[in-house]
Amino acid sequence: MHKFAIILLALFSVFQSFAQENTNKELKIFLDCNICDNTYIRQNLGNVEFVRDQNLGDVHLFFVSQRNGSGGRSYEIDFIGKEELATINYKIEFSTDTNMTDDDVRKRILKNIKLGLVRFWIAKGITDDVTIDVPIPNAETEETEAKEEEKDPWNYWLFRVGARGFFNGQESNRRSNLNFNVSARRVTEKNKFSLRVGFGENKSVFTFDGEDIIAINNNKFLDVEDVISISDHWSAGAFGSLGSSTFSNRDSYWSFKPAIEYNFFKYEESAKKQLTLSYRNGVVYNKYIERSIFGQNEEHLWEHNVLLGGSVRQEWGNINGEASFNQYLHDTTLNSLGFFLGANIRIFKGFNFDVSGNYRITRNQISLPAGDVSLEELLLQQQQLQSGYNYFVSVGFSYSFGSIYNTVVNPRFNF
Repeated sequence: MHKFAIILLALFSVFQSFAQENTNKELKIFLDCNICDNTYIRQNLGNVEFVRDQNLGDVHLFFVSQRNGSGGRSYEIDFIGKEELATINYKIEFSTDTNMTDDDVRKRILKNIKLGLVRFWIAKGITDDVTIDVPIPNAETEETEAKEEEKDPWNYWLFRVGARGFFNGQESNRRSNLNFNVSARRVTEKNKFSLRVGFGENKSVFTFDGEDIIAINNNKFLDVEDVISISDHWSAGAFGSLGSSTFSNRDSYWSFKPAIEYNFFKYEESAKKQLTLSYRNGVVYNKYIERSIFGQNEEHLWEHNVLLGGSVRQEWGNINGEASFNQYLHDTTLNSLGFFLGANIRIFKGFNFDVSGNYRITRNQISLPAGDVSLEELLLQQQQLQSGYNYFVSVGFSYSFGSIYNTVVNPRFNF
């Protein structure tokens, strides 16, 4: 009797699963967007059922996005039909800007999702609840003329000012972190310019035997970058910086490095795939707070950098990685070599694998102060320590099974 009950339960589960996946007539979509407000979209997009895996849907909504010159993002949605809708494939492109709130952004995303799904609703024969609003001809003409007359008074310039403070503590210690930054940025098809100025201070106070032990690290910086588009594959640029850092034992520093970069794919495809090789070569000046381990109070150095980096984002997941090499030319033994790899791959239905890691060999810590590090400096991390390498590794996987639908949203108790 017990075995019969188990068999009956198994058959019932199979029947329920079959009924679940085949009786629902609504358009099944897989939303593949890691920067969208997925809860908002599920709550406000009707006439569809959301599924948990791309192979379970009628349509795969594949998002790629990049930062644009206005401080917003440029989006591209690929609408990829599955099964009997496999012949329908197209994409929609749109942009947001820095003046838009999070609510404005998610509304624009939802609007374009609805627009893109119309052909699939028509092909599926479920258009009873679908309505389309378009402006009347006169209004459209007036709107078009207004857009043609509209000019950008800022000429593509975007400015940003920011400040942040962080404070915490207990009876025997307290910490504070203050940061201030200003940036100016202008991005066009031919040129990309960026200027950033900032100040940061970390302060820790420890009370021991009635005495306060105070540790302060601060840094100031100004970074300028200017890049010129040469062709679909070539770019040239110049990178400059100046500032100071107590942690890295630099009372002041500046650098200037011209650079060139080659993209093996066209730059216009960079949202989905790119493979770039870049080279920088220039002068570096350091004035040290304490005499360096090489006996220098200040010095001018020539340094070059080579970087090979790439990324791929497709339906099956994304992979990005880079290899970099930095070297001082006056002494080629002073160099560093680093590797990074990150990947999130959908192996099969419901199973995802992710890995990320970085390893760097460091033989170029020329700014380290001479002499031994005190226990106080070590524990309070007041200065950079000598290290021949550093690394991190993260590996994981996830597997989901059960109901194919994930349309329902229930925010109670925040889980």
